[in-house]
Amino acid sequence: EPKTKYDRQLRIWGDQGQAALEKASICLLNCGPTGTEALKNLVLGGIGSVTVVDDSKVEPSDLGNNFLLDEGCLGHSRAKSICSFLQELNDAVKAKYVEESVATMIDTNPSFFSEFTVVIATQLPESSLLKLDGICGSANIVLVAARSYGLTGLVRVSIKEHCVIESKPDHFLDDLRLHNPWTELKQFAKSIDICDKDAVVHKHTPYIVILVRLAEKWADAHDGQLPSTRQEKREFKDLIRAHMLNVDEDNYKEAVESSYKVSLTPGISNEIRQIIDDSSSEVNFSSSDFWVLVSALKEFITNEGNGELPLEGTIPDMTSLTEYYVSLQKIYQAKAESDCLAMEHRVKSILKRIGRDPESISRAYIKTFCKNTRKLKVCRYRSMEEEFSSPALSEVQKYFADEDSCYAMNFYVLLRAVDRLAASYSRLPGIFDSIGSTSEIVEDVPRLKAAAVSVLSDMGLKGASLSEDLVTEVCRFAGAEIHPVAAFIGGVASQEVIKLVTKQFVPLNGTFIFN
Repeated sequence: EPKTKYDRQLRIWGDQGQAALEKASICLLNCGPTGTEALKNLVLGGIGSVTVVDDSKVEPSDLGNNFLLDEGCLGHSRAKSICSFLQELNDAVKAKYVEESVATMIDTNPSFFSEFTVVIATQLPESSLLKLDGICGSANIVLVAARSYGLTGLVRVSIKEHCVIESKPDHFLDDLRLHNPWTELKQFAKSIDICDKDAVVHKHTPYIVILVRLAEKWADAHDGQLPSTRQEKREFKDLIRAHMLNVDEDNYKEAVESSYKVSLTPGISNEIRQIIDDSSSEVNFSSSDFWVLVSALKEFITNEGNGELPLEGTIPDMTSLTEYYVSLQKIYQAKAESDCLAMEHRVKSILKRIGRDPESISRAYIKTFCKNTRKLKVCRYRSMEEEFSSPALSEVQKYFADEDSCYAMNFYVLLRAVDRLAASYSRLPGIFDSIGSTSEIVEDVPRLKAAAVSVLSDMGLKGASLSEDLVTEVCRFAGAEIHPVAAFIGGVASQEVIKLVTKQFVPLNGTFIFN
């Protein structure tokens, strides 16, 4: 039973998120330990289907770093063996394999990738990754590149645009509108006497009511203005304390702690303003549902919203009489429902205007959007071609100069440099026909350094220097996929895939370097 099977994750991304996962189709390129770890996490999470592309046979070295392979797999297709073991982890997931060279597939059969939701490319050299990024970009397929290399690794997401409704930030202010209460909330607050001498009633009046009443009292005495300066906010807290009958009244303590919510600036944040002013909000027949909703939101703010976003409709726990709390809940829910209804009418009107079915966007989707309008995110990514051919020089220089991130930048450059060296010598640095001696590794150090200087020059960083120790270390890594590092990089990659497929939480924006 899926509800029981996926119980824990359903609490995080809900039924909608799980349904998105179960519809998703994932392609994994190269099923070494990094790719296998990523796929294992997705299969356990209930992804719809996986296709593994790898033409390798299982070798003894695979048994040392890939926990899904055993001695019985030696000499057999690595892709077939991995798929067989993945099916054992979750038989609800469809798993198939293609025994073909990844490089050949990219060069000769680009249309193969268009059937997938996400392509996870592991351990690909830069030249192949650039071609694949172009293919996925033109087909609007999400690409997640992952690579583990010795004791370092990277993960990079590539897609033109990714819009998130449920970004689920760790900390976010409750949407209580104490700075701008609507009529029904004001009326309810007025119906409660905050000077009631009944000790039980007084200490169980919700802090929302206390703040609405006292903010109104403050505004009456200050030409309609709410407290704004530090001194005024201090005085407003004193006004709240002056209404306490006893020192142990938790509701008044909550009111003091939340008093700053009265002074919040009305309107919408700069981040949300940027989204609603984006050119994509001028919608047409081919616009995504997200941008149709943003267009409706823009109209709502100007009209029914009076400069505000739709109300979320939930209130936090607080000290209160049950009847007061339930009444407050109903008032907030009714306002949220009213706002959602207004949004729904505007969405249908826009859909009709652009020649689409007015019922094509579900009420559930509109409701989710309305509950999360303060947390919308639009992530836009540069293509890998753009990143490599025209790097953001000021950003790169900033990271190189920063003590915390300069090592990550060193690894970023060196991971690109190993591909350049491999293109010239047909091998990664530190890999030799026989077991590499120290002297042979030492010979590769200046070669890798020269390749790194070439990368730095292309990035516009002529004269920048890299850590000599790290250059030597990367040569010593010899391209090894060490299982603990592969497990971590694969874990990060699968986490990003889940964010991208469920369209919940905010995916990585940039290249993640593991040190």
